[in-house]
Amino acid sequence: MKLDDQQIARAAVAAAVAGTVLAPIAALSRFATEDGKEDLESGVVRAWAEPAADALAPLLEWASADTVYLTYGKLWAPILLVVVLTAVAVRRTREPAGAEKWGWRLTLTGLVGMTVGVTGSYWTPLLEEFFLATLPFMLIGMVGALVLGIPLLRRGFRPRAAAVLLILWLPLFFVLSSVIAMGAALLPALWAFALAGRTLGASTPTRQVAGVS
Repeated sequence: MKLDDQQIARAAVAAAVAGTVLAPIAALSRFATEDGKEDLESGVVRAWAEPAADALAPLLEWASADTVYLTYGKLWAPILLVVVLTAVAVRRTREPAGAEKWGWRLTLTGLVGMTVGVTGSYWTPLLEEFFLATLPFMLIGMVGALVLGIPLLRRGFRPRAAAVLLILWLPLFFVLSSVIAMGAALLPALWAFALAGRTLGASTPTRQVAGVS
């Protein structure tokens, strides 16, 4: 069944909400593993993680720490897939030129690479190998989002918050990944395309020429 633009737009919002809920839970599940315990050495992380882990214990203690972590990790794959579909759909409404064209190329390359990498990390036994392979695609995606967001903002893309979040994705990556976890660093992209997806629900969609405000 082919998804129409309005279905994609609704799925994008659902994915952003799901990612926002999942990010701290997935982070807490990682902190409970042997590899993730060292993250609790940060006082900032401990300040929120310890009380949150107590409050959310039923969501974290239903199986072994590794099983819980991998199970929550699997949920990132469909979330990212929705983001890719939304980004492609929004790209189709544009006629980009110059920096915007390169921004779309880099952003989509990064998002597709991250989706494949995250899927491989949690759905195959090769977690570490796929994780390492995902890192360059994260960088490509964030740089691409910066390159994309600036011309979108200058050319009057609506909603403007979508372009702002794309621009802020790279700096917010360092904040969110250090305070919560790397999964949380995806949230700016999730919400950027959830907001951008609102343009897909227009009753009379038109292609937006990149050179026109």
